[in-house]
Amino acid sequence: MATRTTLHTAAAICVAVALVFCVCGIGAGASSPAARAGCRKHVAKITEYGGVGDGKRSNTAAFAKAVADLSKHAGDGGAALIVPKGRWLTGPFNLTSHFTLFLDHGAEILASQKLEDWPLIAPLPSYGRGRDEPGPRYSNFIAGSNLTDVIITGRNGTINGQGQVWWDKFHAKELTYTRGYLLELLYSDNIIISNVTFVDSPSWNLHPTYCTNVTISGVTILAPVHSPNTDGIDPDSSSHVKIEDCYIVSGDDCIAVKSGWDQYGIKFNMPSQHILISRLTCISPTSAMIALGSEMSGGIRDVRAVDNVAINTESAVRIKSGVGRGGFVKDVFVRGLSLHTMKWVFWMTGNYGQHPDNSSDPTALPEVTGINYSDVFAENVTMAGRMEGIPNDPYTGICISNVTAQLAPDAKKLQWNCTDVKGVTSDVSPKPCPELGAAAGKPCAFPEEELVTGPPELPKCSY
Repeated sequence: MATRTTLHTAAAICVAVALVFCVCGIGAGASSPAARAGCRKHVAKITEYGGVGDGKRSNTAAFAKAVADLSKHAGDGGAALIVPKGRWLTGPFNLTSHFTLFLDHGAEILASQKLEDWPLIAPLPSYGRGRDEPGPRYSNFIAGSNLTDVIITGRNGTINGQGQVWWDKFHAKELTYTRGYLLELLYSDNIIISNVTFVDSPSWNLHPTYCTNVTISGVTILAPVHSPNTDGIDPDSSSHVKIEDCYIVSGDDCIAVKSGWDQYGIKFNMPSQHILISRLTCISPTSAMIALGSEMSGGIRDVRAVDNVAINTESAVRIKSGVGRGGFVKDVFVRGLSLHTMKWVFWMTGNYGQHPDNSSDPTALPEVTGINYSDVFAENVTMAGRMEGIPNDPYTGICISNVTAQLAPDAKKLQWNCTDVKGVTSDVSPKPCPELGAAAGKPCAFPEEELVTGPPELPKCSY
C-alpha cells in the first residue's frame, strides 16, 4: 500500500502543475473568446442539485437530477457539471451528450460499495455474456450510450471505484455476475477524457466500446498490482482512438485493445482500428504494457504505438489470441520502446484459452500478420522473446529491427522460444530464433502518413 500511495502522489505531482495553468484556462487570456471557444454555455455545480461532499451521504439522486436537467441544454451550447473539492459518494450514473463532467482540484467521486446500488444490465452483444460470469452484468459506474461530444476532465480530480469489496468477493467466488467497469461508453462519438485520475476500479477502468473519435490524454490510472483484471484502458470495437501521455499502474494490461469474444465478436463484426498510443508509462508486473486481444474476434488493425515506457512489467506489446477466436490482428506498428525490468520483451500467444461458452467454433482461426517492432531498448530482461503462433495457422509477417535487450542476472539461457511464427529481424540482440530470419539491415515498416484520430483538443475553459 505504501508503494501505491507513493506512485499516486508522484503521478499527481507530475501532472497537476501543468493542468492548473494550461488545461483549465487559468492565467492570462483565460476569459478571452478564443480561450473559451468550445466551452459549455450552461454551467452548474453538483451542490445546486443537493450534492454533499462529505464522503458519507449518498449523492446518487443529485447526480441523476443534475444530468437530467443539464441534458436539456444539449441543443443550446451544451452544459458542464462542476464537481468541487470534496468527497462525493454516489451510486452509478449516466452521462449525456454535449456535456462536460469537470472535477475540480481536490474533488473525488466515490463509487458506492453497496452492491445493491449497482443494477444489472445486459451483456455486450459482441461478448454474448458477462466477462467474468454468464448472463447479465453489474452496471458500470459512469456510463452512457449513443452519445456525442462528451468531455470528462478537470484539475486532476479523482474518480475512485473503491474496488476492494469487489476484488475480495471475486477472489472468494462470491459474485454471481460480472463486475462493472469504472467508465464505459457505448456507440458514442467525439469523446475526450483528460486530466483526471482513476483509482481502484472494480474491474476494467476505461472501456470505450463501439465508439469513434476518442481522445484519452493526460490520464492517471492506479490500482494495486495484484488487483484482479484492473485493465487501464480497453478500446473495444472502436476506431480513431488516441491515447497519449497517460500513466498507468495496473493489476492487468495497462492497455488492451479488444473487439469481441469468439462467435459473438465474429457475428458483431466491428473491428478496433486506427489507434494511436504514445508516451504511455506503464507498471504492471503480471501483465502487458499493451495487449492486442485476447478478445479480438471482430479484428484489430492499424495500431501504432510510439515512444512508450514500461517499468517492472511482464511484457511490452503482446498479441493474445487462440483457436476459436477468428478475426485478425494485422498492421501493427511499434516504434520506440524503453523497457526496464521485463519478463519478456516480445510475447505472442496463440493458445489463449477462456471462451464464452461451449459454442466456440474450433475452425475459427485468427489471422495474425504484419506485426512490426523497431527501436527497442530493454534492460534487466529475463527472456527476449516468447513467440507462439497456432499450429497450421502461423503468425506471419513479423518484423523486428534495432533492438537491444540487456539480460538480468537470472536470465534464461534460452533467450528466444519460437513456434509457428514467420518473420525477419535486423540488428537484434540477443540473436533471434531461426524462424525470424535476417533482413540484411532493413528497418521495419512504419507508416509515413499521420494517423488522424480523436476529436479536437480539449477546450481551455475557466470553469
